[in-house]
Amino acid sequence: MKDLSFYVGVIGNIISVLMFLAPVRTFWRIIKHRSTEEFQSLPYICTLLNSSLWTYYGITRPGSYLVATVNGFGILVEAVYVTLFFIYAPTKAMRAKTAIIFGILDVGFLGAAIAATRLALEGEARIDAIGFMCAGLNIIMYASPLSAMKTVVTTKSVEFMPFMLSFFFFLNGGIWAFYALLVRDIFLGVPNGTGFLLGTAQLVLYAIYRNAKPSKNAANSMEEGAQHEPLIIS
Repeated sequence: MKDLSFYVGVIGNIISVLMFLAPVRTFWRIIKHRSTEEFQSLPYICTLLNSSLWTYYGITRPGSYLVATVNGFGILVEAVYVTLFFIYAPTKAMRAKTAIIFGILDVGFLGAAIAATRLALEGEARIDAIGFMCAGLNIIMYASPLSAMKTVVTTKSVEFMPFMLSFFFFLNGGIWAFYALLVRDIFLGVPNGTGFLLGTAQLVLYAIYRNAKPSKNAANSMEEGAQHEPLIIS
């Protein structure tokens, strides 16, 4: 069973790495245009927090080094993405907004979470507290495509719900939920099980609407989407 969980974890690492790297094309566009345009930094700041907490969890919980390795990689990638927002945000106000959110979440909240669990808790209580925070944040992040799913149903168009993004949501949630089942980790299993179900729902919607004619509201929704193109949350 340990050998199986190891190989499943390795596969999960590979899939998660691909998800972390999925926005590279978007950031290459930002670098070429030397502007973040209408893209939002919040998803990447939240993903950086998520990766940091999961890395802390993986280091703290015995035998969870595969969780720590992939999220450690995620910290590096998301830190690069957030740095590019500091460099290429078109206005000082946007840079200031990014800095404030980054300071609150990735410095303040993360620092407080680490300090509180290190100073006030020990053993299983510490692991449970970290796992609860990680699971809660992960469920929120996995639920982020719900607005895109609503848009698909409303406009009858999958324009702003890319197939590969939905497919990787499905794969990532499924493989980590399976890994969590093998190692009996409820904190890893619940959010990734949720992600697997939401990824499945996205694929079903894609199959239903991929050839459908857009409704009369689709043009307006697509125009809005072009101005506020969603960024991937891993």
